[in-house]
Amino acid sequence: MLEIKNLHASVAGKEILRGINLTVNAGEIHAIMGPNGSGKSTLASALSGNPAFEVTEGSITFCGKNLLELSPEQRACEGIFLSFQYPVEIAGVSMTNFMRAAVNAHRKYKEQEPLSAADFLKLMKQKQSLVELDNRLAGRSVNEGFSGGEKKRNEIFQMAMLEPKLSILDETDSGLDIDALRIVANGVNALKTKDNASLVITHYQRLLDYIVPDFVHILYIGQIVKTGGKELALELEQKGYDWIKNEIHNNIKPQT
Repeated sequence: MLEIKNLHASVAGKEILRGINLTVNAGEIHAIMGPNGSGKSTLASALSGNPAFEVTEGSITFCGKNLLELSPEQRACEGIFLSFQYPVEIAGVSMTNFMRAAVNAHRKYKEQEPLSAADFLKLMKQKQSLVELDNRLAGRSVNEGFSGGEKKRNEIFQMAMLEPKLSILDETDSGLDIDALRIVANGVNALKTKDNASLVITHYQRLLDYIVPDFVHILYIGQIVKTGGKELALELEQKGYDWIKNEIHNNIKPQT
């Protein structure tokens, strides 16, 4: 599904990613872990097409297409979804209108008929139940006055509505209490199929107690330096990021 080769990316002239290689197949969950400044959010931004991040070298292929040739809007319609670490508020735009516009924009891109108001509301009610999103929030402006947990649930609700092929969850667990974390994780797990995939970006092992990854990758100074199974996250939790730093600085070659 996703093939990243020798990806280099910069922001404001500063190189952040220094040769990322990663393959994600349908049906897989990949966790990306690493200390602050390692390039985790830059990778998410490069995949979603944030214009502030410049890809200077390498390639990204998504479902057989050159992702770097597509605009952010086209990437979204092709099936890439980014859940933001800090979801923005959109004053004056109700959640219902926002989601109906987004869903029908995707359907138009795929040359499908737009959903009627009745069909859309039926779909919306069904997806809301996945993340226990209060129905009253649907009539409010997007994320306006939402708590941190409500904003993150809302992100997963949007993911459920759009049914992406690849979901990129950028520190979705940031700022969540244990109940909100469980609800968000249950929503992510409920949406997993053999035809989609997820990249879960996180600092901490605790999220991976709920969303069990097939692969864990450790990102450090712009490169994936170690890859393993879910047990790698437990080892990282025990040893901390200094363990990885010491390995690199002791001239142990990165594992990809």
